[in-house]
Amino acid sequence: MAVPVEPGVATVTAARDGDQRALDELVAGYLPLVYNIVGHALGGHADTDDVVQETMLRAVNGLSSLRDPAGFRSWLVVIAMNQIRERHRAHQRVPVSGEIPEDLADPGADFVDLTIMRLQLSGQRREVVAATRWLSEDERELLSLWWLEAAGRLTRTEVAEALDLTPQHTAVRVQRVKGQLDAARIVVRSLEKTPRCPELAEVVADWDGDPSALWRKRIARHTRSCARCERVTTDLAAVEGLIARLPLVPLPAALGLWQPLGAVGTHAALSQTAMAPVTAGKFALFMQGALVKPIAAAAAAVLAAGVAVTVVLPSEEPVAQAVPVTSSSAPTSILPAELAPSPVSSSSSVPPTTTTTTVAPAPPPPAAPVVASAKKGVSTWNFDGVTKALGDVRAGWYYNWASTPEGIAAPPDVEFVPMIWGEKSMDQANLDKAKANGKVLLGFNEPDFPDQANMTPERALDLWPRLQATGLRLGSPSVGHSGDKEGGWLDRFMTGAAQRGLRVDFIPIHWYGSDFSAAAVGHLKNYVEAVHARYGKPVWVTEYSLIDFSGGTPRYPSQAELAAFARGSAAMLEGLPYVERYAWFALPAEKPGTGLYAPGGIPNQAGEAYRDAG
Repeated sequence: MAVPVEPGVATVTAARDGDQRALDELVAGYLPLVYNIVGHALGGHADTDDVVQETMLRAVNGLSSLRDPAGFRSWLVVIAMNQIRERHRAHQRVPVSGEIPEDLADPGADFVDLTIMRLQLSGQRREVVAATRWLSEDERELLSLWWLEAAGRLTRTEVAEALDLTPQHTAVRVQRVKGQLDAARIVVRSLEKTPRCPELAEVVADWDGDPSALWRKRIARHTRSCARCERVTTDLAAVEGLIARLPLVPLPAALGLWQPLGAVGTHAALSQTAMAPVTAGKFALFMQGALVKPIAAAAAAVLAAGVAVTVVLPSEEPVAQAVPVTSSSAPTSILPAELAPSPVSSSSSVPPTTTTTTVAPAPPPPAAPVVASAKKGVSTWNFDGVTKALGDVRAGWYYNWASTPEGIAAPPDVEFVPMIWGEKSMDQANLDKAKANGKVLLGFNEPDFPDQANMTPERALDLWPRLQATGLRLGSPSVGHSGDKEGGWLDRFMTGAAQRGLRVDFIPIHWYGSDFSAAAVGHLKNYVEAVHARYGKPVWVTEYSLIDFSGGTPRYPSQAELAAFARGSAAMLEGLPYVERYAWFALPAEKPGTGLYAPGGIPNQAGEAYRDAG
């Protein structure tokens, strides 16, 4: 699952200054983050969509007053938390009497169920998500932020600001909630265990089946004192590692105005367009969110009759227009009277007629085009045929160890990612070039090697605030080895970054395998998993291939071995949700090695395999 890259400072600045396209990109980029914060905090209550919408509206309305564009994410999270608390206060002020309101969360379709279903969770990861049902409102609020911190989406500083606490107090609160979550995990296990403990059955005899903090305490108290139930606690994995591996829950259709629209059922599709000028932007649709729900309800009724609906949001009143849809069981379709356009008045009276449209058989669907993977990338330098190769390899991004493309003319849909290679690249002009050429910035290249960036973790930490000041999403220095080891170069850097309050958004790593057999894919996976487990942040594999450096002179695999590894490794990395991107070393095959494309942009066997994978 590709992880979307949040818009950078340049986009925030442009949106603040009135650029509608930038505003669309800004809202689309941050909507998943807000949805996940609100969804986890409210437990999937029916108010979730409304709170998300109100958060984004307030952010957009207040954007012109934002002084520091680099602080947009922190500011947005604070707005989201304020809206969550306001929702809690509003519900506390309004007593519920009589019948239960229809907008209460459906226990079978709450955010927990959506998370488990959409992310296809099982085992202890499913248990962690299910356990959140047993937390109080305050605990879920904090967990919704820490969840995203563990996934590398928020920093501890941003979490503290959203809670209006010091980082030290935040750490205490986080530890407390983690303890409550572990207790809730034990509750989930105890209740799911079959056969159920007879003494536990007595404890929950009066329980109404609705998870709550009170019943969590009662059930947890029993499990701590019961020898039979105590066994369920023996293999609990650390919650940080389990949460860190969970991607964001995808947006629901009601909030997915910026997502690709898929088919609705077999014979119908629901699309949303605007009659307002294009310059109004997609956010204009979001601003009219109050219109979406009633229109969607009308659309659902029409879809049930086998009619596709195009929802049109004009400047004044919504109108649903029907479009005939091919159906083997219903070859004709008639627009329902309540959705038909009003007849046009005329001086001559014309009796109304009913029009029946016969739909011709649909042509066979065209073959699905092979598109670039947003995750898959390549490292490259400028060579004969580089533009052709970048277009053919079907990668979504590339980098060249520099702050600018340096003459590489990439296809428009292939993103360039800049890098600050080492201390010599730290002049302000180079930093400005990096900021102008990308949304994401890669840190120093192999600082643990004397012939590369060659610096101590302490020196890298001293320089880091200047990279952080670019406002770009920032990857740690890319170490050449031992990224998963306690006390290694990367571990010392990440420990120091936490102590100094520095921002690191993801971890780039390099890996080269000396085993050219089919086991190489598993070796790479083990290393990536170990790095992610240690730091709990998204991972970019920015250099990887098969090269044996153990004998002094590099030893390379055959083309067949390289092709097999390219296919297997790309499929494996695409399937790891915490791997945001990966890049083969390298695109050019100008000399013996692991390159993919010969001069002129011609793929070799490994190039064809990597092109067709991912």
